[in-house]
Amino acid sequence: MWLLDQLAEQHIRAAQENGDLDNLPGEGKPLQLDDDSHVPPELRAGYRLLKNSGFLPPELETRREAIEINDLLQQLDPTDPRYQDQSNRLKVLELRLRQAGMSTDFLYGRYATAIQHHFREEEE
Repeated sequence: MWLLDQLAEQHIRAAQENGDLDNLPGEGKPLQLDDDSHVPPELRAGYRLLKNSGFLPPELETRREAIEINDLLQQLDPTDPRYQDQSNRLKVLELRLRQAGMSTDFLYGRYATAIQHHFREEEE
């Protein structure tokens, strides 16, 4: 067991003995846990700490940046000098995402079109 896990267990046991965990909101209800099965067990505690502190894994940070640049490009005029720089940056980010094994379909609105088509079919 890792040192961090041991410390957490000690604090939990102490809180249980003191009654600090009695009558908490949601007591007796199932926990809503994040699926971290794709993260190696030895990295889960560290990833959880980073996530709770507002940090993202590199792939998700790249995805977030790609979405921001894509939104910016949709607002820029293609003749704007910044357009080509941002377009090139987006291509690099897209390549990184593909190398990490992530889909880049979210950049092209394919899902939105498919969902709209699906709902139109249901209405008819």
